[in-house]
Amino acid sequence: MSTFEALFGRTAHIVVLEFLLRNRDQLCYLSGIAAATGLSHSSVARVVEPLLQQGIVNECVVGKKMRLFTVNKGNEALKSLIRFYDDLDGFLDT
Repeated sequence: MSTFEALFGRTAHIVVLEFLLRNRDQLCYLSGIAAATGLSHSSVARVVEPLLQQGIVNECVVGKKMRLFTVNKGNEALKSLIRFYDDLDGFLDT
């Protein structure tokens, strides 16, 4: 069981957010996130939208349809989430 799932349960939002936090130094695309998390493409797209609106995730469109995402490390809310995630991960590993 993953760090966030251990405390908050398994929802699409938690799964995608944790995936993005674990892969915060990489560009991720919708289909890749879906494949890695076991969620449907539409579920990932639905979860990513509010993250984009809040500025937690940045989007880059490549070509006509490929959407790439990366976390916005300049976003203060994301900085807090990263600290929380890393601290929580350390507590649950012990």
